[in-house]
Amino acid sequence: MKHWMGRITRTLGLCSVLALGALPLTSRAALPPAVDGQPMPSLAPMLHKVTPAVVNISTKTRVPVRDPYFDDPLFRQFFGLPDTPRERTEQSLGSGVVVDAAKGYILTNNHVVGGADDITVTLQDGRNFKGTLIGTDPDTDVAVVQIKASGLQALPMADSSKLQVGDFVVAVGDPFGLGQTVTSGIVSALGRSGLGGTNYQNFIQTDASINPGNSGGALVNLRGELVGINSMIFSPSGASAGIGFAIPTNLSGEVMKQLIAHGKVQRGSLGVQTQDITPRIAKLLGVSNTEGVVVTRVSEGSPAAAAGIEPGDVLTTLNGKPLRDSDELRNSEGLLPLGSEVTLGLLREGKTRQVHATLAAEKLATVEGARLDPRLTGVSFSELSQSERSQGLAGVRVTAVQPGSIAARAGLQQGDVLIGIGNRRITSVRGLQALAGVRPRQLALAIADDQGMHYVLMN
Repeated sequence: MKHWMGRITRTLGLCSVLALGALPLTSRAALPPAVDGQPMPSLAPMLHKVTPAVVNISTKTRVPVRDPYFDDPLFRQFFGLPDTPRERTEQSLGSGVVVDAAKGYILTNNHVVGGADDITVTLQDGRNFKGTLIGTDPDTDVAVVQIKASGLQALPMADSSKLQVGDFVVAVGDPFGLGQTVTSGIVSALGRSGLGGTNYQNFIQTDASINPGNSGGALVNLRGELVGINSMIFSPSGASAGIGFAIPTNLSGEVMKQLIAHGKVQRGSLGVQTQDITPRIAKLLGVSNTEGVVVTRVSEGSPAAAAGIEPGDVLTTLNGKPLRDSDELRNSEGLLPLGSEVTLGLLREGKTRQVHATLAAEKLATVEGARLDPRLTGVSFSELSQSERSQGLAGVRVTAVQPGSIAARAGLQQGDVLIGIGNRRITSVRGLQALAGVRPRQLALAIADDQGMHYVLMN
């Protein structure tokens, strides 16, 4: 949950409904089929084709239960407690959209299925299927699930770049676990970013009601084409306040292709570190405005170096779009596919220039845990990306944890960030490699994750 002028909430959740008993039914007058000879407009024919492609997704996730006493092996040994990790099961509900009927591919949100141990997909006709997670991308909150089922119906994906503010849209999902629900509205804004929750954002904003449980559901145009995957809401109360956000299909579709092909997203990078321009920095650089970002470091062999970008340059535009701050540059990089050619406008010594660069995969140093300590066998580490470091993160990323390994049993998970070992701070793979051969009796890993900081202990 993030705060942004109120509460930004990912639309995933369960809700209990209190039955108040049977209520008397009141008859309601039906709308006439025509007025003055003109048929009444209805979305029913379009929705008849759309709703079978929108599915319910339920997940179960086993989460380790951490306790400062029960995690201590001496405490467990003293009281004769079993040396097995304690865990609880979390359940959640969300939605998804069938986008390939032949192969059973379903688009949804990472926060619906990411980390789940069991995924169940329920179709509109009531059939249930076990879902296989093809891949997730936390940075855009997109995930792909696959089911083996016959008779599926998929939604065609529209070109979301053609959306305009004021276009009518319809949201379909499973809010509060009540069952499939349809709401309608308009596109309220385009290109929303900086909302928290995901690293790369280009949201469609809509006033079509989106509520908890709608996550991963469809946002469609009046032709019944998929234009977005519902993801977040702005809400002071936790329910719809008329401001919802969907991931546009041009973005989710590109991510989906990479997840299906590689199981992960390969992003391109310019290979620069930047800083926002303040009036003081602008004066130091001799520039008149404070828009743009100043380059503080250029990685050797990077696309930026090949394009001739130097520290001290002020990047002002990317593909003609003004760059207002470092976050905007990072977001623009992350939303472009690997290999994209970009044109950058920059200022150097008061003169404007244009340079061209091709985004390339960032080369991150890696190390296998077995080379550091036998207890880390089955664990892989890598440097944090330039983007992560620009956000103030420090440490090394846990990129893989072999199931059943000592580290896995101790609670280490893929995606964790190692920030220290014992009382020594870890900021890079090189710093981590310096600890090779140092084998303390108890290995205490300081880990940062979405919940904060905790220790993973291994004997």
